[in-house]
Amino acid sequence: MCACACLSEAPRGSGPGPLGPFLLPLTRGFGQIGRGHKITTYPFSPRKKGRKGMVQSQGWVRRYFKAFCKGFFVAVPVAVTFLDRVACVARVEGASMQPSLNPGGSQSSDVVLLNHWKVRNFEVQRGDIVSLVSPKNPEQKIIKRVIALEGDIVKTMGHKNRYVKVPRGHIWVEGDHHGHSFDSNSFGPVSLGLLHAHATHILWPPKRWQKLESVLPPERLLVQSEEDCL
Repeated sequence: MCACACLSEAPRGSGPGPLGPFLLPLTRGFGQIGRGHKITTYPFSPRKKGRKGMVQSQGWVRRYFKAFCKGFFVAVPVAVTFLDRVACVARVEGASMQPSLNPGGSQSSDVVLLNHWKVRNFEVQRGDIVSLVSPKNPEQKIIKRVIALEGDIVKTMGHKNRYVKVPRGHIWVEGDHHGHSFDSNSFGPVSLGLLHAHATHILWPPKRWQKLESVLPPERLLVQSEEDCL
């Protein structure tokens, strides 16, 4: 009776005969040998495995592409915001700011750092080199030096009025190369709303790397009072 009990508890799939209780099935991933030594079909084949590897490869590429797109659509707005609100670089053309900028003339062009953050509240000082939207061409930006602030009286150079009192919310800008600059002597005081950025450093060429100081030319000192205009 004990033997019968042992046979009844033999593992499923054991064959008949005296060795039946000792024939154990192999694990499922590798097929099974049973009944009359018949070999069953394996649940997978090298071909299917290859397809699985291809699907996994495509899935990795898809995940990478999605991650790249997410990073791209996040990075672009951040970069645009940074360039628009914080700082950017620009190449200076022309001779209107010589010798401060482009001292070599047309043979070299200085690349300057423009700091938008410093002028976010339209705060500038006399002597600052700034970029602003041209009053004559809204699609063009010019770079000049601030000569006078609102309320200051400036002695002009070539303007229709010999003396000009800068109105509220405006500044007076000029190029360092007098006679070769299209500035306030031509179009008058400039609204602070046209202010674009403050030029703080020369970045290129390397031998020209330096900080741009806020210096008012000695010959462009302000008129102290209206009596001096008489």
